[in-house]
Amino acid sequence: MSERNSTKEDNIVKKTSKTASDLVNKSADTANDIVKSVSGEGGLVGKAADASTDFVKNVSKTGNKVVGKSVDTASNVFKGATKKVFGKKKDKDKE
Repeated sequence: MSERNSTKEDNIVKKTSKTASDLVNKSADTANDIVKSVSGEGGLVGKAADASTDFVKNVSKTGNKVVGKSVDTASNVFKGATKKVFGKKKDKDKE
């Protein structure tokens, strides 16, 4: 696999993770809006729904960051290993 293909795959994983995170966030917002429309905006149930929505969004955001960092780390390891294995060898006589 070339470095360019590796980057494409990294981007696919990151984009998929971001899309999933966005879907979770929108679903949480929609559920929150439904709860508030039934129970009212200012009551205890509405506040609990807000707290739950914030929690779900933060977990989703954290998961998305972890995936991004994992992909970056794996990509760097792959690139480093590729350079070590397939990189040009220095000629010791020329040094």
